[in-house]
Amino acid sequence: MRVAIVVVSDRVSQGTMIDKNANTVAKLVGQIGGNIEAESIVPDEVESIRGELLKLCEAGFDLVITCGGTGVSPRDVTPEATMGLIEKRLYGMEMAMMLEAMKQTPTAVLSRAVVGIRGETLIINLPGSPSAVEQNLKAILGAIPHALEKIKGSTKDCHREGERH
Repeated sequence: MRVAIVVVSDRVSQGTMIDKNANTVAKLVGQIGGNIEAESIVPDEVESIRGELLKLCEAGFDLVITCGGTGVSPRDVTPEATMGLIEKRLYGMEMAMMLEAMKQTPTAVLSRAVVGIRGETLIINLPGSPSAVEQNLKAILGAIPHALEKIKGSTKDCHREGERH
């Protein structure tokens, strides 16, 4: 699984703050066979984010994870950049992240994280807070490998052997 991380932050892109999320993402996706092959930092600007996401999708990454820019402040525009290029939205993954985060902090309801598909790439927006990155990603981690199989055309059933629906 080829994975790219995009840190979305004015301060990190300007060198006035150090990113604290990429290592957490790398550790977690490593648990499901993900290999971080690209890391980038972009400012909180729709065109910068969108351009980076498009470049990574076109480069054939299986999974692109953004960290930051999902809140409600005027500079938080990651969801808008993502919505402008995805072809399918995965509301269930978004809900799972929200529900898990709300167990820890009531302000999680302010997150506008988007999860969606462009071509054969799964794009996941995570918040910028290190604890929120971990909570949100853990909530959906187990579903990512199967989502990628389905995105790439697998016809394997979604249920586990022996389960009833």
